[in-house]
Amino acid sequence: MRHLWSIFSQAVTVCLGILFVLKLFYPNLLTQPANKTLVIKETVANSQAMVAKSGYRNAVSKAMPSVVNIFTTARISQDPHHALKNDPLFRHFFGDEIEEEDEQPENSLGSGVIVSADGLILTNNHVISSADQIEVALSDGSKSSATVVGTDPETDLAVLKIDRKQLPAITFSNSDQMKVGDVVLAIGNPFGVGQTVTQGIISALGRNHLGINTFENFIQTDASINPGNSGGALIDVNGNLIGINSAIYSRNGGSMGIGFAIPVSIAKQVMEQITFNGSVTRGWIGIEAQDITPELAESFNLKNVNGSLIAGVLLDSPADRAGLRPGDILIAIDNKPVTDSQAMLNLIAMLKPRDKATLAILRAGKKMEISLTVGKRPLPSKLPQ
Repeated sequence: MRHLWSIFSQAVTVCLGILFVLKLFYPNLLTQPANKTLVIKETVANSQAMVAKSGYRNAVSKAMPSVVNIFTTARISQDPHHALKNDPLFRHFFGDEIEEEDEQPENSLGSGVIVSADGLILTNNHVISSADQIEVALSDGSKSSATVVGTDPETDLAVLKIDRKQLPAITFSNSDQMKVGDVVLAIGNPFGVGQTVTQGIISALGRNHLGINTFENFIQTDASINPGNSGGALIDVNGNLIGINSAIYSRNGGSMGIGFAIPVSIAKQVMEQITFNGSVTRGWIGIEAQDITPELAESFNLKNVNGSLIAGVLLDSPADRAGLRPGDILIAIDNKPVTDSQAMLNLIAMLKPRDKATLAILRAGKKMEISLTVGKRPLPSKLPQ
């Protein structure tokens, strides 16, 4: 009996040792994944626009409680020797008891949209990127401190969280169904005057090459968007969210009838990844590309200017390992046509790392297909310049 008990105790000791090693080196292996859920409201497909004789008051009353004002504060040093005082060598000779420099608070404002009843708020990254403190003012006048769940500078989106429940979350529409000429409303806090609604139409769709974000697919609208509107809601006539107001084209800082909003389809994808993972993961293959100009098309004997010229291939990247070369012309990714370098960037970003992708290229006038394993896009700060 004593012999059996000895064997049992030794077996238990060995098992505990194995569990300790697994927990130490593979902490996620023994952890039950949390069942994270993000509950958002979405409109049914092909919902008809209903405009009452009284105008857009129903749409506004439905969406306005979901739009918040965001106030941020950043501490700006007024001491030109701030960096010197933090230098270790300086502190070695002069000691740690250095008079703290005066700091001047810098305040700014923006807007945001409540996307879940438990306190998640969607806004622009540039609204909160340099903030030390973030305060959110709801439509009922109450205020709450906010924390940053995560950001995505490449689409200029950020997700905030306030400790509130049963909030009036906005209803998501299908931005892919919007057409040029549709009436839209912009809600935000322009110049800090208070919550304001402006009306216009969709002027264009799929705007890119603006140099605003890395990934661009903007809705262009003439609904007035002014400083303070950033991060606010662009809604349809049913009061459903179709975009996040992001930027304007202006020569004087005010609205000139050219505003840009991030489509809700993109915002939703980014928001879900940030909420579940804390960051956004995108595909990457490691090429430098440029648009095909008429001059390049003529030199390559191309019939049209569609596609993207591979100008460079990064060493030991997925593209390099697959055999792509500078001078190749990328014309399709997984049978999806590449119209230009921006479309190419968006298509690659949508690929999942470690998945296989098939690239159709033109090389020396001959069409061929190359298969590769997609990599993970590095952080913006880690990308080669």
